[in-house]
Amino acid sequence: MNQPLAYIHPEAKVAQNVVIEPFSTISKDVTIGEGTWIGPNVTIMEGARIGKNCKIFPGAVIAAEPQDLKFQGEYTTVEIGDNTTIRECVTINRGTVDKYKTVVGKNCLIMAYVHIAHDCILGDHVILANSVQLAGHIEVGDFVFIGGTSAVHQFVKIGIHAMIAGGSLVRKDVPPYIKAAREPLSYSGVNSIGLRRRGFDNDQITDIQNIYRYLYLKGLNFTDAQSAIELELAATPERDEVLFFLKKSERGIIKNGLSRGEEK
Repeated sequence: MNQPLAYIHPEAKVAQNVVIEPFSTISKDVTIGEGTWIGPNVTIMEGARIGKNCKIFPGAVIAAEPQDLKFQGEYTTVEIGDNTTIRECVTINRGTVDKYKTVVGKNCLIMAYVHIAHDCILGDHVILANSVQLAGHIEVGDFVFIGGTSAVHQFVKIGIHAMIAGGSLVRKDVPPYIKAAREPLSYSGVNSIGLRRRGFDNDQITDIQNIYRYLYLKGLNFTDAQSAIELELAATPERDEVLFFLKKSERGIIKNGLSRGEEK
């Protein structure tokens, strides 16, 4: 159901049961999947690929040109997965020649006033709380939570199931399965509550805690800690996920923020 006061370019591909409220603009070269609701005063620009059963609230701007002086008008897109909610005044910019796309996965919640810059790749089930600001080229794994008003430096990687406290300045990579807080942003323990909510059992969580004891609490440098984890701990999907993340980290990972007495 499309309101007569909405503008929909005749070349836009909009599924039959999409609702577009008044005063929204849908440009050409836009695809919108079944069951999606586009609220009033939403702007969806060229290159947007929006999945099924999404909700996009007033004031959001999807697929605007990247805020990058190197951008030369190349053809790029924004991809938004099924069942994702984008709240008021969110801005998501198209990609550049780096990845040619910006991606937000399935079942994500992007709260009000979030900015997602060019070439960011977000996994599934990601939650970005109010006013989170992502610079360009950031990678965010599945089930990540980033607290409100946090700002993330360009090219940072955030591992799966990580939780970052509100108001954080994220300058380094954040490994999988952990909590990160304080200033400067530091390791604050394993995200055990979040992991239990997602079905991890006690043995899995204990294994993850052992990994991070090697990485942060045994006094080893990161290179020696990686070698020890690989040699001394049994291979598990979680261990391998951490090792893979560490090997692909380019900015370096956050440091330890716990003393031995605070070990979690």
